[in-house]
Amino acid sequence: MALPEMRLLQAAIVLAEELNFSRAAARLRIDQSTLSKRIAELESQIDIRLFVRNHQTVELTDAGRHFVEDARSAVLYAERAIADARAALHGADEVLHIGRSAFADPYLVTAIQSIQLPLFPSLKVKLSSNFSHELARMVAAGTLDMALVISIPDTQVLSLLSIAEEPGYIALPKSDAIASRDGLNLEDLRAHEWIVPERHINPYISDMIQTAASAKKIVPSDTHTFTTAEEASALVLARKGSAFLTREAAWRISCDEITIRPLVEENLKLVTGLATRADEKNRLTREFARAAGRKLVKVQHTPRQGKSLAC
Repeated sequence: MALPEMRLLQAAIVLAEELNFSRAAARLRIDQSTLSKRIAELESQIDIRLFVRNHQTVELTDAGRHFVEDARSAVLYAERAIADARAALHGADEVLHIGRSAFADPYLVTAIQSIQLPLFPSLKVKLSSNFSHELARMVAAGTLDMALVISIPDTQVLSLLSIAEEPGYIALPKSDAIASRDGLNLEDLRAHEWIVPERHINPYISDMIQTAASAKKIVPSDTHTFTTAEEASALVLARKGSAFLTREAAWRISCDEITIRPLVEENLKLVTGLATRADEKNRLTREFARAAGRKLVKVQHTPRQGKSLAC
């Protein structure tokens, strides 16, 4: 059986992520008719039904879920092969593929980019951004060599070097009665509307917030979700609510009308770590991970100027 073309795999992956033909077609920059034809062609070629269409809804079949997961890895491997070939064309003997959470401290990302290994003078680092749980999956699958992640659950497949542990942050209007406090806990937010990250951003953090709230029998007056810090900022001002953010996300919010305060909850600490495969055999990856670990810990504890969060 001939292998499906890349364009067909990409169509299935994007449709699985969007579960909407209109949005998926827009992402792929094709029309819905073309997308439908590609999905039909793929299903016919592999003789497996991947999606169930019912009026306006689209759902993945069980077979489709398995197929898309492996297809995503196949596409990533192909993209990695192209990137490695291009790097070799420009003189790089070795290439490391490193992922980073979009919410990771930019100083740590800069530190990773500055690492040099004497035994690998032509090393090239390729960075990519994604959500932490996706980065962890990609490291486990071998499509990334390592990744800078925030708060992922322990797993036997990965080795996680802890770089930093810090609280989450709460963004709320300066006019709020509790805005002047040095730190906030969940009890302080009992009567507030909560603005929390969409679960797909980091399911583990979402579960941590829910578990901590349930343990204290706290139910917010209403709950809203966001994908970016800018969306959270707009919701804080519109709903007069409290947004749960990482430190890096908090830095990105304008402080004209919003105050940022640390969340003083022992069970809601956010851990930044460097994830590698537990059974990693590649010498370059091991050497780089050790060097990165030493440098990242040092950078994390180096005093630096930055935007105040108490504004």
